[in-house]
Amino acid sequence: MIFDILTLFPSMFQGAFSDSIIKRAVDNGIISIDFHNIRDHSDDTKHKTVDDYPYGGDAGMLMKVTPLVKCIGDAKERLAKHNPVVVYMSPQGELLNHKVVESFINVKSLIILCGRYKGIDQRVVDMYVDREISIGDYVLSGGEIPAMVLVDSITRLLPGALGNRDSAEADSFYNGLLSHPEYTRPEDINGMKVPEILLSGHHANIKKWQHEQAVKITKERRPDLWDKYCIAHPETVQKKRKK
Repeated sequence: MIFDILTLFPSMFQGAFSDSIIKRAVDNGIISIDFHNIRDHSDDTKHKTVDDYPYGGDAGMLMKVTPLVKCIGDAKERLAKHNPVVVYMSPQGELLNHKVVESFINVKSLIILCGRYKGIDQRVVDMYVDREISIGDYVLSGGEIPAMVLVDSITRLLPGALGNRDSAEADSFYNGLLSHPEYTRPEDINGMKVPEILLSGHHANIKKWQHEQAVKITKERRPDLWDKYCIAHPETVQKKRKK
């Protein structure tokens, strides 16, 4: 998959994408990431200005139309044969969750637009943006961190990105539930022991315990997710109630 990231601050991504899973995915040819500085497309050759006051008298600044249109157009032209999807990281966008992440798996290329200031001119959204994505109900200084989240969450689901595919399938949200508790060596830390069931070697019982713990945690911490799980798995839920 190809990620083209349009931003005013390309250097912000250096640390986040220079290690771990993202770096390995790049090195192995599973993904490619290119960064494009929106300032390079400013019509102000001296100061590289990319913002201006919004109509209506609101406080703050908006990103100007011309640099954005030029930068997006340039990216779309480069990736034309890969049918790019333009994503704008925006507080007004659909909330990023596992289902949304999965919807991008078969996309060949993404152009990710990182806003700054109060955002971007709505006409740019209307003309060029295919999807708006938000990572939560709060405001950040720009779209760079949300873009990192989007790239990471998509990459780990791509074939070959993780050493063990089962690792991704065991993550929280994969089956609609939060993850069960995990333990590693040593077996005893200051009297706090690993649950005996995990040491039993009885895989069926271990899977049952893990599922029960996932259900318990989801009910307690994310009742909204539990309600969705009940709707998606009515037969499983009904069986548990009968028991």
